[in-house]
Amino acid sequence: MAAETQPNADIEGLSYEEAREQLVGVVSRLEAGGASLEESLSLWERGEALAKRCEQWLEGARKRLAAARDQPAQDS
Repeated sequence: MAAETQPNADIEGLSYEEAREQLVGVVSRLEAGGASLEESLSLWERGEALAKRCEQWLEGARKRLAAARDQPAQDS
């Protein structure tokens, strides 16, 4: 099954809000404890991938803001 070989493949299609919401859920599950070592490692890996996705969104937003600031003002 493809989902088993790449469990985090769906992350690339997530919006910032979706990725952040899932990351909060992962952190909550890890903090709650009680997961097996295998599950904890899987959650950690997903959390890392979700954090990276959030950073990609934020970096894109920074670049767009910088580009907008560098644009000369348009007269209406």
